[in-house]
Amino acid sequence: MEELEAFVSKWDTCDAKEAFLVFRQALEAVDGVTLDFKARPGITYSLRGAHPAQQGRDLFALIDVIDDDPEQRWLSVCFYDDLVTDEQEQGDWVPGGLMGEDARCFNVDEADEDLVAYVVERIREAGAGAAK
Repeated sequence: MEELEAFVSKWDTCDAKEAFLVFRQALEAVDGVTLDFKARPGITYSLRGAHPAQQGRDLFALIDVIDDDPEQRWLSVCFYDDLVTDEQEQGDWVPGGLMGEDARCFNVDEADEDLVAYVVERIREAGAGAAK
């Protein structure tokens, strides 16, 4: 996780960074979670949450920092579609979008407290589903 800490420390403060830190904290709070960080500068920085009880899947949440323009990074937070609900229809359904399975992805590029709180609830929901 040194690579994650180095990335965060060098990232200029912006709305997407603040949301990322909230999402990271929510992911770390999921009981039993294991985290993995993959850096692909110029493309994405990915924080992945997995649960040891989860069968047949390598993760339950993927928080991508989209890095095509480092001055205007934004987040795509994705879950397997069958692990989360989206009653407010804030996310996008992406067929085959997460490791070849249908996904529900939420794009965050501004400090929208309601959207950030909504996605935090999806993180908790997906973590609980993965732990079953």
